[in-house]
Formats: sequence, structure tokens, C-alpha cells
Amino acid sequence: ELVRIVDNIARDKNIDRESVFVDLEEAMVSAVRKHFGESESEIVVNIDRATGQVNAFKDNEAIDISQLGRIPAQTAKQVMIQKIRADERDSIYAEFVQRKGEIISGSVVRYEGGTLIVNLSHRTEGFMPKGEQIMGQTHRPSERLRCLILDVKESSNQVKIILSRTHPNFIRRLFELEVPEIAEKIIEIRVLAREAGYRTKVAVASLDEKVDPVGACVGVRGSRIKNIVDELGGEKIDIVRWNESSQVLVANALMPAKV
Repeated sequence: ELVRIVDNIARDKNIDRESVFVDLEEAMVSAVRKHFGESESEIVVNIDRATGQVNAFKDNEAIDISQLGRIPAQTAKQVMIQKIRADERDSIYAEFVQRKGEIISGSVVRYEGGTLIVNLSHRTEGFMPKGEQIMGQTHRPSERLRCLILDVKESSNQVKIILSRTHPNFIRRLFELEVPEIAEKIIEIRVLAREAGYRTKVAVASLDEKVDPVGACVGVRGSRIKNIVDELGGEKIDIVRWNESSQVLVANALMPAKV
């Protein structure tokens, strides 16, 4: 029974199974200390990982942990809850800090003082400050939304995942998702300038002379760029061919591919 409970906690909270066992052992040590009211005694609790058998010792003498009573049991429960929350927080931080700069999909939960709260998984919410939201756009609860993981911060009681839809890298990642040639590094985005909600200009270059960088980004009948524009709520995107000459680049920028 104990092993099954540990396995369920580890799975539901995405915590390492061994960490849950260690948390439980430490919680039981706290309960034993509470029961005997001694801080100097050596208390050891071991849980068999296969059978769930609990063996407890006080100063090398075996004790029956089931006889500790209600108050020590409550102590063990509170310690266990705190430790599992800390482990879960560490797990969330470890998962998302390495995804910083990636695009993630979530569903809108609510607005909170101008900040948009987005559900990223069954156990994690992201925060999109007003300055990271595209001006003029509002989102309904349960609406699916793609965002850039801008930053991940850990405090004593929570992990704060900061999201953005205004950052230029949000556009870069969308192009990588929609244009395989960019993801495969056949085409490079050399310059990107964005006024979020209004217009983005992208200068692209091809490392393969057989591949037209502008045409590849636009897609057949504009299919690729349309997906990006739709995601941005109609923001205009100008795609131009990169040129080392600033004069030619400016001329290209003044005559972008029509989208």
C-alpha cells in the first residue's frame, strides 16, 4: 500500500520516486522526535523500496512507529506535504529553466491585475505581464495560446514562468516552427525588427542557392506566413531578401514580399 502511494505521488507530481521515499523517511523522523520530545537522540527510519516495510530506530533500538499517536502523525503529514511541495517546485523549475526561449502552448485561465494567467500543464501556470501582451488583443478563458518562455524565476514558495508574445524571439520561434528550412538552418533570419501588434520586418538569407528564402518563408499561396499572421492576430509581416549592402537591403525593405 505504501509503495503504491509513493508511486502515485511520484507520477502525479513528476517527482523522482526515490525523493518521495526520502521525504517520507525524514517526515517519520520528525514524528518520532515529536513523540519522544528529544532532540539529541539518534533517530533512523528506513523504508524498504520494494515492500514498503518501515523500520524505525531510536538510539539503535527498534521502535513501533504505528504506536506514535495522532499528534506525531500530524507532524509527519505536515512535514511530508512541505517536502513534496518543495520537490515539485524544484521539478517544475528544472523542467522549464532549460526550455527558456522556446515556444509553449497553453490555455488562458484569467486576467489578474492586467497579467494574463496561462495554464501550461495540470500543475503549472505561466504569467504574461501586460507589457508582454500584444496591444489590443484580449483572450478568453480556455482559449489556446502560443507563447515564448521568456524567463523562469524560483522563489521560496513558487516557480514563476514569465511568458511573452511581444518579444522578437517569439517571431523567430514561430518561423522555425512554420518554415522547415529555417529549423534545418538552410535559411537564416539575419535581421528582425518588430513593433508588436503592428508590423514585423524580417530579412532572410539562404545558404543553398537553389532555395529562395523569401518564397520558402511565404509558402505556397502564402500558407506558411498566414499561419504566423493568424497566430499574431493579423500583425503585418514583411519578408525581404538579406543583402550585405545596406542600400540594397533598404531598397528590398521598401518593396517587401506582399503578405
